Amino acid sequence: MSLPEPSRVIVGIATSGRPTVLAELVRQLANQSVQPHRFIISYAKPDDISAIPQTLRDSLKIEFVTGHMGLTTQRNVILDHMSDEDILLFFDDDFFPHPTYIAKIIECFWNNPDVLGATGSLLADGAKGPGLEIEDANRLNETAHIMAISPVEDVFNTYGCNMAFRCDAIKRLGARFDENLPLYSWYEDMDFSRSLLPYGRIVQVNGARGVHLGNKTGKGSGIRLGYSQIINCIYLARKGTYPWSHALKSAGRHFLINAVKSLKPEPYVDRRGRLRGNLIGIGDLLRNRITPERAATITISKVAS
Repeated sequence: MSLPEPSRVIVGIATSGRPTVLAELVRQLANQSVQPHRFIISYAKPDDISAIPQTLRDSLKIEFVTGHMGLTTQRNVILDHMSDEDILLFFDDDFFPHPTYIAKIIECFWNNPDVLGATGSLLADGAKGPGLEIEDANRLNETAHIMAISPVEDVFNTYGCNMAFRCDAIKRLGARFDENLPLYSWYEDMDFSRSLLPYGRIVQVNGARGVHLGNKTGKGSGIRLGYSQIINCIYLARKGTYPWSHALKSAGRHFLINAVKSLKPEPYVDRRGRLRGNLIGIGDLLRNRITPERAATITISKVAS
């Protein structure tokens, strides 16, 4: 397809603990109808990138960068490597985009100069269930209907598995991912995108489609995630990027869901661990200890004591 300029796109992937899935994503990104100008993978441990063939590393000219483990930290490493590009596109390592995804994102930013951040439209989201297989993603992408003209609609925030931003806005506003949100970094995507919202629009591009596997490896402790489900909401509300009405509703909803489902938990979710983390978070709220970084230090032995 004929594309306008500018179209200098960075694809940035923060990865941890999913080498096989990441390697397949990289292979598929080589088939995008429009190739990114740069391709950066931020990894925590050497094994994270061990399954990517050397031929793909060379053909895509992948830049590998590393730093401390944690989604926000690893994404900030990618921000530190921006140069003079126009669009920065973040993919989770288990998000499989349709071959036209990058082209549709470029189209959105070109046609809507007031848009600072964008997220795509999911054909399926395995995060809401036991997860999807790569074969499921391939089938859904192959049969997807892609609109010739991609309408956009304003949204509350971008979804972290696939989100794009104007590089000049990031630089001008000094936007960073909050490294006080450690590990899996619950709601870091909302915090980052809504920090740009006062200066422009955040939209969903309905023609930029893909599948989020919702892979369950690399997620870490259910207790730590449960703690973040409570504390991160209140922390971001105090920070100003999350309305109090939404924060209280989110924290309460997740606590109730974990409490009810812990009676008969799904085999793919550590509900009891999440509920225990919720309770630790509520205890910290009562002590006025709003420190999301504590999630990185919580252990089962400490909880038991």
